[in-house]
Amino acid sequence: MLEGEKVLLRGLELSDAPILHKYVNDWEVRKFLLHFYPFSLVDEEEFIKSCWDRAKKGSDFVFGIVEKSSGELIGTIGLHKVNWKNRHAELGVTIWRKDKWDQGLGSDAIKVILNYAFGELNLHKVYLRVFDFNIRAIRVYEKIGFKREGVLRDDLWRDGEWHDTIIMSILENEFYQKI
Repeated sequence: MLEGEKVLLRGLELSDAPILHKYVNDWEVRKFLLHFYPFSLVDEEEFIKSCWDRAKKGSDFVFGIVEKSSGELIGTIGLHKVNWKNRHAELGVTIWRKDKWDQGLGSDAIKVILNYAFGELNLHKVYLRVFDFNIRAIRVYEKIGFKREGVLRDDLWRDGEWHDTIIMSILENEFYQKI
């Protein structure tokens, strides 16, 4: 288990599938995700099992985000596509519980996983993709120290219009200068 000020990061359990299923199918949450289609409970169970398999292979590390004060699972965070030779990975994070947005829980979870990425996994760079309409997330990433690397123009068709995907990253030394 990894611990921050406000959150704990722990492995996902099959018993988490109903919680993930409930929140991932909320349109307000799902619109920020790459995968736009509804998920079944079986899909969520398969997702959790695939997380275990990818962790064993060293390619992905996915954690549940637990709010320390309540003990509730409120989201997921992961390092994906770990490239050991070039020492980088892609960050994915979602606070599923809308009533937990704007409380600094996602920021805390990101700091915890970046400390794990740089301090334990010896990665050099963590990057992410974020849609241009996800202003709240962009502000969080910039506050933590992520820099914009580029834009994939008209990369996503959502809600009847095209949106850009912004590529952001943070290097190990930038993270440690910031904290």
